[in-house]
Amino acid sequence: MTDTPDGLRDWTSDLAAALGVQEDVPITELLNVTRDVAHGVTRPAGPVTTYLIGRAVAQGLPLEQAIAVVQARIAEQP
Repeated sequence: MTDTPDGLRDWTSDLAAALGVQEDVPITELLNVTRDVAHGVTRPAGPVTTYLIGRAVAQGLPLEQAIAVVQARIAEQP
C-alpha cells in the first residue's frame, strides 16, 4: 500500500471485502470525525470513537446522526 488517497481507498476496499462489508466506506467522513475527536478530546479516543460509530451504524443509526452525536459530545468538552 502506498501512503496516498488511492492507496487508502485500495486498502479500505480490500479490507472491507475481506471482512464481508458490502457497502462503500465513508473514508472522508470517518477521517474528519476521528481528527476532531483526537484534537477535541484526546488522541487515543479517535480510533475508539470510529469503532463506536461503526457499531452504532451497524445497529441501524444513520452515519450522519452518529457523527452528529459525536460532534455534539466534542462541543461539550471543557
